[in-house]
Amino acid sequence: MAVEDIAGWVALAATCIAAVMTAANLGARVTGLGFVVFTVGSIAWVTVAVTKGDSTQLLYSNLFLTAVNLLGIWRWLGRQARYEQGGKAATARSARARVPTLVAIGTLHRASLTGRDGEPLGQVIEAMMRCDGAALAYLVVSEGGVGGVGERLHALSPTEIRFSDDGISTDLTSEDLAARPVLEPGHWPAAL
Repeated sequence: MAVEDIAGWVALAATCIAAVMTAANLGARVTGLGFVVFTVGSIAWVTVAVTKGDSTQLLYSNLFLTAVNLLGIWRWLGRQARYEQGGKAATARSARARVPTLVAIGTLHRASLTGRDGEPLGQVIEAMMRCDGAALAYLVVSEGGVGGVGERLHALSPTEIRFSDDGISTDLTSEDLAARPVLEPGHWPAAL
């Protein structure tokens, strides 16, 4: 098998895998690793362009994409990962101190909501905050469906949830959550 054929298969596989990793939005580490895999793919595409010698557009576009991917690596494995570590460290320190436990607001998005029986009920997709006093107004939780298809959205009041250094929990069961009114994706309430 020729070098350009091997590079072409590596480029194809790396590009597809990296696209899934970054599209999944599973946190800074996975997204950053997706950019690492994208970089492998763009370098492989550069190799294909150089060895074939007939694709200037492929060469220049992937040289540019390599630079963009390096920026993505810095952004997600460097900068964003440090921010997430800072939030986790503050949560851990506050849990051990004689102060209320802190939770990083950014970690609410994609956080799992645990029910009364300790089983995951759904995933927090957004937190709505009041502008007067900066209090939490409600959480929007997704349950059911796969990859957003067929999911049902529900609003939970701050009185129904507990935050801790272990995550977000509620006394609701999966049946309780499923019985709640379903929010339309583009029409969330002004208040609960």
